[in-house]
Amino acid sequence: MMDTEVADLQALYHHAPCGYVVTDLRGTLVQVNQTFEELSGYRRDELVGQVRLAELFTRGGRIYYETHYAPLLLMQGSVQAIALELRRADGAALPILVNSVMHRDPGASPRAIFATVFDATDRRSYESELLAARRRERDIAHYLQRSMLSGHLPTGAEFELAFRYAPAEDGLEIGGDWYDAFWLDERVIGLVVGDVVGRGIEAAAAMGQLRSAVRALAATGLGPSELLSALDVYAHRHAVGETATLIYAQLDVSTGELRFACAGHPPPVLLEAAGEARLLWQGRSRPLWVDERAEARPEGQGKLGAGDTIVLSTDGLIEDRARPSQDGLDRLLGAIGERRGEPLETFVVALTEALAHSARADDVCVLATRLSA
Repeated sequence: MMDTEVADLQALYHHAPCGYVVTDLRGTLVQVNQTFEELSGYRRDELVGQVRLAELFTRGGRIYYETHYAPLLLMQGSVQAIALELRRADGAALPILVNSVMHRDPGASPRAIFATVFDATDRRSYESELLAARRRERDIAHYLQRSMLSGHLPTGAEFELAFRYAPAEDGLEIGGDWYDAFWLDERVIGLVVGDVVGRGIEAAAAMGQLRSAVRALAATGLGPSELLSALDVYAHRHAVGETATLIYAQLDVSTGELRFACAGHPPPVLLEAAGEARLLWQGRSRPLWVDERAEARPEGQGKLGAGDTIVLSTDGLIEDRARPSQDGLDRLLGAIGERRGEPLETFVVALTEALAHSARADDVCVLATRLSA
């Protein structure tokens, strides 16, 4: 090889866009290029034969090197894109990515470790900006949902009302679950629980539009069946809430008369003061915006007596992908029946905690109303 070629290879090695290092099997540095000197802030004579590569990492990096990095390298022969921090000579921590391979002799015995070290400052900055953007989106979505779910719920001597909203366990994003309750006249209250498909800001915004639309339509005097039909027209016209599900009920708190309609939503549960908890399967129809047929939606009816409780919830309360949906409904009935007689505020909290398993991926929303005994 010509001298100029050797010089070119040496220049390429020493001034490469990444640090090159060679260590013995104990990790002691035996060779470094100039780029690594610049990354670390140390001179070559302060590194070669003087320190182990792991000693240049921050404390967490040294622990990771000893417990994961070195064993993986020995077993696999290489490790790729390991994110660590290099403690520079001036004390600053430099984000780096390390790739290593085990060099073996012709007899396959380990002889040395070759590693490349990349400055990951820009990547770390990008990741931080991405995480910050996700946090901002999450915070905005949470604010939207809290503001839309806040407000005064109806109260009266004839009934109790309680709700429980529990976000999914990961806590990273919100969903489109919502509840609402409002007076329709001096005797009748409207009860709503709904679920918009999706998560984040889009789901929160769609939920807010549907919640407002339900209140506006209810104020015109529409019954449950008519309201869901009108809401379907609204959803189509404004392209919002595709395949959203909800239940809308009207309860006369003076007589106990109940009217309700379900658009693809879990059925309400009636817990009688002296009877069993049972599902009300009437009044069921497709979710919103499934098709454009202007069909009248069916409506269910029931009657609550003194001390009876009606429970509306989203599918996050019963959904378990490892079990059939009927199992979830059976567990719901059992959990509701076991809590007969509990104060309503305690009832909704205990019900949620009893059924919401740790692996759930959906929010949970429960709205319960009980006629006074």
